[in-house]
Amino acid sequence: MLNKATQKWIRSLEQKKYRQELGLFLAEGNKLTEDLLSLLPCRLLVATQAWSAAHEQIKVNERIVTDQETLNHLSLLKHPQEVLGVFEIPDYSIQPQDLNGKISLALDNIQDPGNLGTILRIADWFGIDQVICSIGTADAFNPKTVQATMGAIGRIKLCYTDLCSFLSQTTLPIFGTFLEGKIIYDCPLPAEGIIVMGNEGNGISAEVASLVTEKLFIPDFPAGKSGSESLNVSVATAIVCSEFRRRAYGQTSNSRV
Repeated sequence: MLNKATQKWIRSLEQKKYRQELGLFLAEGNKLTEDLLSLLPCRLLVATQAWSAAHEQIKVNERIVTDQETLNHLSLLKHPQEVLGVFEIPDYSIQPQDLNGKISLALDNIQDPGNLGTILRIADWFGIDQVICSIGTADAFNPKTVQATMGAIGRIKLCYTDLCSFLSQTTLPIFGTFLEGKIIYDCPLPAEGIIVMGNEGNGISAEVASLVTEKLFIPDFPAGKSGSESLNVSVATAIVCSEFRRRAYGQTSNSRV
């Protein structure tokens, strides 16, 4: 039975302080929850009778069957579905040397949960499995972020750290997008390095920018036209990651890029 105390406990995970205190996060929706069940330990699963009967083989710490009306009341979604899960937040420790030989992302104070979730989904699509976040970046386990990742949150290793200190310890090339950078399509792009994406309003901070070794620019078309001043950070991330992977495509066999 889904009592009021349990409902309150689940709803508390909307707040960062309780997620950090309990080491848990909330995921909702049939596809997202099913994806995460194969990736992360599930502390509690709450589902309708129909969903639960169709997924009897799934093993979780605790399962509660309830009605759709109760799920609707409990849900944080505009359009609640048949199941939600409370999952354990993975604890990853990433060191600068762990990034050698691959392309990784570093996020400098990304603020919008939706942008962050989309960036993690983009990283997952392009086979980037390690993401370094500054302390000021939004919480990746915010329900809105988790929803936007579409399951990528369970496949990507991410950590929060002092970004300047972390980047200063690597010997890898560090890339960032700047208005004064070189056009990305004209630059040699290696198979290893760290791509830094900056804050939605302010871009890459001055402290982090001082550690960037290669400044890139995504040009608008046609050159010199009057149009949008900038790209959304998640869109820019997709363009940059795509270009890195496009260059490496011919050197990569049977991989998803």
